[in-house]
Amino acid sequence: MANKWRLTGSYAVIKEGPALDVRRLIGRSILRATSHVGRIAYLMWEMVRGLSEWRIWVPRAVEQAVHVGYGSLFIVLLTAGFAGGVTSLQAGYQYTGGIPVYFAAGVIVESIVLELGPVLTGLILAGRIGARYAAELGTMRVTEQIDALESLGRSPVSHLILPRVIAGTLMVPVLVIFANAIGIGAGWIAAKSSLGISNADFIYGARYFFRPFDLYYSMIKSFAFGLAITIVPCYMGFSTKQGAEGVGRSTTAAVVSASILILFFDVALAKVLLQ
Repeated sequence: MANKWRLTGSYAVIKEGPALDVRRLIGRSILRATSHVGRIAYLMWEMVRGLSEWRIWVPRAVEQAVHVGYGSLFIVLLTAGFAGGVTSLQAGYQYTGGIPVYFAAGVIVESIVLELGPVLTGLILAGRIGARYAAELGTMRVTEQIDALESLGRSPVSHLILPRVIAGTLMVPVLVIFANAIGIGAGWIAAKSSLGISNADFIYGARYFFRPFDLYYSMIKSFAFGLAITIVPCYMGFSTKQGAEGVGRSTTAAVVSASILILFFDVALAKVLLQ
């Protein structure tokens, strides 16, 4: 309801109405979310249809895979190394001697493989790769490069989106494998100084708590994170409007949305697969 005005002398007095219509706000949010879901579903359907044009997306996917894998390797390994070291130092701080020391080794290895390796890698790549994809596609959209591609009868999904999604989805699990290995190695080295654990005790503790399914679980999570890191930013960039300002908004929204989706997948997969 709009605000009502009443004139008294030389002053205008405002009679306040409802400041915010909650029902309208909720309805608008639901419609906006439903619209995004529908457009993402349509984009994924277009990607499935574009798989037949493999001569177009395969060479571009290889190029993107090099950028994603080799270009992100250093920051991923650096993050995993620090995560493994900090986990061991905290385990040494909390260790009281009331439990066998090899228990700490099991906690360190399982923490890296099940949680820290995939999640930290996913969040790092959401900022690095997600922002890059959204900015690239957003710039192409506002400068009408995508429109020019469509006017030539070319599919922008096959040329631009599909190579990025496939490259990112395949390379994230590979990076997680390296992150797990480096995280465990750094944790091993740090545990020897913080806990005074021997190599034999560390290996025994790691093997005692290890289950083969742990590696499959880590790869399933990394694959889901790869989809979140690539599809959401590509959709945000592809839907960019309003020039350079729109590119900035799309890039920010892509990183935030991909990070939230990663955390959601983390909880959902733990609930489903670790019961």
